Amino acid sequence: MTRVVKFTKMHGAGNDYIYVNTLKYPIESPEKLSVEWSAPHTGIGSDGLVLIGSSDKADFSMRIFNADGSEAKMCGNASRCIGKYLYEYGLTSQTAVTLDTLSGIKILKLHVEDGKVDTVTVDMGRPADMKEQPIEADGQKFIGTTVSMGNPHLVIFVEDIKDINLESIGPKLENHPLFPDRINVEFAQVLEHGKIRMRVWERGSGITMACGTGACATTVAAVLNHKAGRKSWVRMDGGDLHIHWDEKDGHVYMTGPAGKVFEGEIEM
Repeated sequence: MTRVVKFTKMHGAGNDYIYVNTLKYPIESPEKLSVEWSAPHTGIGSDGLVLIGSSDKADFSMRIFNADGSEAKMCGNASRCIGKYLYEYGLTSQTAVTLDTLSGIKILKLHVEDGKVDTVTVDMGRPADMKEQPIEADGQKFIGTTVSMGNPHLVIFVEDIKDINLESIGPKLENHPLFPDRINVEFAQVLEHGKIRMRVWERGSGITMACGTGACATTVAAVLNHKAGRKSWVRMDGGDLHIHWDEKDGHVYMTGPAGKVFEGEIEM
């Protein structure tokens, strides 16, 4: 029997996902659907599928599936978009929302202007598993920094980011034997005035326009390597995010935009 599911396509700094309210539209086999729906020519086209649901520990829950069907523990850009979705679709009237994710409960602070959510600040928690990581791939030697922001990242600083062939080296680093569960890869170039230029190869999705947890990991790595301060603007292909690694509580706070692209229906 054919069933119609309503969805909303949203993006955070160009990192685009398909959002479904599972309180209204229960989803079975999200791994399979994420692959089908994320396809650019035969599906909706996206970096993955995000499911909004209930939680007995927070206001709402988030599950996120990459374009290859693998499930991610956390996505900063998706969490900001969920904040916008919840407020503008009337699921909440609060401007502070708790979100249950596989990497713990995150707190969303919604910045509302004229009844619309303009930007969202997410308390991303404390970074973990931070260490220097020498690594060799495809005949190239790098010195990176691993940082977990609920999901694993490898941040590599370079002199000129334009010299990096991300399409070639990204999958080799993602699937390096050092990382049996695979890893997200960021190449970063420190700019002036507290700005960092970053490009990302996301585990399970490939090159994306932005990565919220990746921007957080990049700022943390920049502090650890004495390349930037605790407040940075991280500039990605799809836009900028403001990241603050607070010295007092050790938490990383991410602020950035959330945008709705279109609404639609799809048959299952």
